[in-house]
Amino acid sequence: MIVLSSRHEITLDAFERVAWNGEPVQIAPEALARVAAAREGFLRLAARPDVTIYGVTSGYGDRAGGRLDDEDRHRQSIAAARRAASFGEPLPERVARGIVLARLANLIDGNSAVSPRLLEAVAALLDGNPLPRVSAHGNGGSGEILALAHLFGPLIETFDGGDKEGHALINGSPCSAGLAADAALGARRRLELAYDVFALSVEAFDAPLDPYARELEELWADKYETRALQALRLRLDPAVPRRTHQAPVSFRILPRVLGQVERALAAAEDVAAVSLSSVTDNPVYLPPDRHFSDGRVLSTGGYHNAAAPATMHQLAVCWADLCQLAERHVERLVFPQREAHSDADEIQRLLLMVAVGYAEEARALTQPPILPRGGPGQNDVAAPSFLAWSREENAGRCLEASLAVLAGTATHLLTRDTQPALLTLREACEPVVAALRAEAAFGDELQQLVVRLRERIHS
Repeated sequence: MIVLSSRHEITLDAFERVAWNGEPVQIAPEALARVAAAREGFLRLAARPDVTIYGVTSGYGDRAGGRLDDEDRHRQSIAAARRAASFGEPLPERVARGIVLARLANLIDGNSAVSPRLLEAVAALLDGNPLPRVSAHGNGGSGEILALAHLFGPLIETFDGGDKEGHALINGSPCSAGLAADAALGARRRLELAYDVFALSVEAFDAPLDPYARELEELWADKYETRALQALRLRLDPAVPRRTHQAPVSFRILPRVLGQVERALAAAEDVAAVSLSSVTDNPVYLPPDRHFSDGRVLSTGGYHNAAAPATMHQLAVCWADLCQLAERHVERLVFPQREAHSDADEIQRLLLMVAVGYAEEARALTQPPILPRGGPGQNDVAAPSFLAWSREENAGRCLEASLAVLAGTATHLLTRDTQPALLTLREACEPVVAALRAEAAFGDELQQLVVRLRERIHS
């Protein structure tokens, strides 16, 4: 169990523990006391006739200019639960859990002005029971209310809340934070898989090791390419005989391209870490201080996370690039000569057709998530984080399939021992190798290999 006392403890590590590993969350007593004090200050502020608070004393959206009476204020708070208009395939449970965790960043330091009781109720959603289905599609709003209403609507409907509490659960950008964190965690594991498979391909091709030499670290002077050089060398055997002439470009540029993935991953991890602990509510409440005895509220654009879709897009581009490299490697391995000479050769060459299919599918997923138009009136720009996550996730799946094709091809052609780091991967490829040796269809075996590779990422 994770015990949270402030939003700064909602880190990428906490996200992995709660969202991916299913750990529950408890709110520390000092956080509950801080939230209670903020709630008292906010209620005093909201009772003042000279203060307008968006979505509380006024309507929201295009009704922001109108002042509400007590009955309208209560009705508006409950109405927040009824914004779940999106539909389609749901987000994975791990992502929904991550969004709930990210939601706590707004609540736990008092900046949403909710009661301690609601804070604990949100944390209790992570106790292990299934969460409401949250559509991964159709979320074209200016913020994230369509998805958040799916996630928190049942709680709002059954919770006897007060001013701002319903609205506080569906505003801000916790979805962007959760999506970016999910992409970053998956990217680290996917990159480790890519290192294994490309190293296996280098070994199967007997490519010279000059492009991975230690001396290049100082010559290139790039910390991300250094990481790639080191990761590849850990997996390559320097003691075996190799080709006497340089390998094709697709082999020699591996450290450069994988170094760019390291760079994109570092940016994704940074964006995820910042987003998870950010206060993004609108309006955001600043608790009382010596200048403002009741605190104050600010209307903001916190519900729009511009960094998350940009960094997820860059990851999608990296996955597409690696798909292209995997396709080139498959071709180099199965086309040692220009013409086929046997039925077995022809069957092996089908592997390239499969690799091309996934590489082109990944290429199509690299459209930049530029700002889309929103709805009418105030909501004139939509938030693209869901679009970016969907493209990154699907491009990653294409890469996993491409890597499965390359790993199966390389294992089939590799007749000598490799470094121990590659042994598990080679064993996983044996069913594909058996199908190729039997000159049989190998699609089912490749699909099973993809499943096993994906388990390495989302285990």
